[in-house]
Amino acid sequence: MLAQDLRNAVNRVRQSRLAANVQPVLGICYGKTRTAYTRAGYLKVAGQNFWYLISENKELYTEIIEPLGYRAREHNERFLAGRGALVNRLTVEFSQRFCAPSGAIDWVKLVEFNSENFDLDSFL
Repeated sequence: MLAQDLRNAVNRVRQSRLAANVQPVLGICYGKTRTAYTRAGYLKVAGQNFWYLISENKELYTEIIEPLGYRAREHNERFLAGRGALVNRLTVEFSQRFCAPSGAIDWVKLVEFNSENFDLDSFL
């Protein structure tokens, strides 16, 4: 479906005469796949070649790593803090709803919560 949408878009642009030459490209941010034309008619570009294609900078693929690492670390710290709080909240909620005072899981309550839906008698 996506490949067909791409072919349709390329055909429309070519028919409109807005562009002299249209070259559909599948750009992949990472990998060592060699640049090649696919049977579907688009150019497949990966890794360093992709970053060069969009920037004309042969070193961009390595230059972007350090800033991305800093940003990832910032987001990761917030994610881990949020995830820890969520795990704690869900653990408390689970314990209150599905555990006996001893801490053992009340499997009947848990299975009823997950599967109880008997209404077949109203259809028969």
